Amino acid sequence: MTEPCSTLREQLVPVIDKWSHGSAECSTPIPAVSFFRREAPAAPAYCLIPPSIVVAVQGKKQMLVGGDAYAYDASRYLITSLDLPASSEVVQASQDVPCLGLTVNLDLRTIAELIAHGNVPPPRGQSVNDSIGIGVLTPAILKPIGRLLELLDEPEAIPTLAPIFLRELHYRLLTSDQAGRLRQIASVDGQAYKIARAIDWLKLNYAAPLRIEDLATSVQMSAPTFHHHFRQLTAMSPLQYQKWLRLNEAKRLMLNDRLDAASAAFKVGYESPSQFNREYSRLFGDSPGRDIAALLALEPVKQPKRKVRA
Repeated sequence: MTEPCSTLREQLVPVIDKWSHGSAECSTPIPAVSFFRREAPAAPAYCLIPPSIVVAVQGKKQMLVGGDAYAYDASRYLITSLDLPASSEVVQASQDVPCLGLTVNLDLRTIAELIAHGNVPPPRGQSVNDSIGIGVLTPAILKPIGRLLELLDEPEAIPTLAPIFLRELHYRLLTSDQAGRLRQIASVDGQAYKIARAIDWLKLNYAAPLRIEDLATSVQMSAPTFHHHFRQLTAMSPLQYQKWLRLNEAKRLMLNDRLDAASAAFKVGYESPSQFNREYSRLFGDSPGRDIAALLALEPVKQPKRKVRA
């Protein structure tokens, strides 16, 4: 008899609870898998979502992209097919019942290989034109996730078995209600694949001057077509995307490396600190100095990391 989704999901809760205890974000010995934990609702926080699925096995979150909100909980998962700037909001969480979940990064090569050689049936329904969506959790999706998490108690088996279970998860997603979203990014002739290549360049070269015509030419698109599809898939223009990358990297440098605002601005490609200050305030709602000071004041005293026995 097939196990219902609720049973499969409930089996994941204690695993994630154990591994994420005392940490909001938690990596695992399986490189593609990470856990998150939130013990109270939280206002939207900026993040860059990689191509992945995000499953909240307990509690509720939502991702804000452009003007749209994508809510996910114990019955629905979030899926993205591009590196996507967004804001993550914790909607339902408490100390007694924390919001617990996991992120599984998706592999474009595995998706393309399965489409080419895996006898994957064509997706049902209409084609999709954006890179983020909400899918329905099914036993077929939860089972390989469960098998992945079981490997955390058998670390010597991870190098051999984790790729098998990850491949199965990719196959299940390609036969799910989100199959069209993944297929668009794996088609080398498709616009989404070309935009993904452009995004890879922007992530590596965010501090460099950006000429839209040159970037469009590098992915074999005209500038107007490139601009249209980039905005359609990311809810941003290429210049806005680059600005988002620059400002968030500058924030990281100020917060983690204690750089001053001017030094961080120059490091990420700004020529004018005053322009940096204006754009930073517009995105984050306060000046760099006040924003970082407030965040540092909120930082908890660091405790020794709790070792989790595998």
